[in-house]
Amino acid sequence: MADDLMAKVTAIVQRGQAGERDAARAELESMWAEVEAGGGDDFHRCVIAHFLADLQDGQRDELMWDERALAAVDGVSDERAQQFDQSLQVRGFLPSLYLSLAEDHRRLGDAASAHEFLEKAEAASDALGDDPYGELVKGIMGKVRQALAEGSTDPLPTD
Repeated sequence: MADDLMAKVTAIVQRGQAGERDAARAELESMWAEVEAGGGDDFHRCVIAHFLADLQDGQRDELMWDERALAAVDGVSDERAQQFDQSLQVRGFLPSLYLSLAEDHRRLGDAASAHEFLEKAEAASDALGDDPYGELVKGIMGKVRQALAEGSTDPLPTD
């Protein structure tokens, strides 16, 4: 199924990753408002919020968007996700969504909540494939676990 909104989200995210963070954030926030006004569904909400979180300058704002992404995923079915991509299963979204929340809480100094969400991410990690994405998410889980063990609230190192 062609999903024009998802095509726009993908293009905006790529611009944000290329350094146009402020413009990408503004465009995704505008898309969020459209979706909230009835121009999309929970699949769109989940994806937009997940990517918007990564474009925030403040940790509390990032947490807010990651919470919105997790709340939206509850309304997404495998069938809906597969309308966008046949390979998607909602359970496969959970490790990344939980991991994002673990990292948000860790950065904010809430180790207990960070551990809770990291445990949820690890429990759902069997939904990840043996592919570059699965390896990436599992690698970040290890970095978050190590940072928690060290009591660090610093940004994770980028390799």
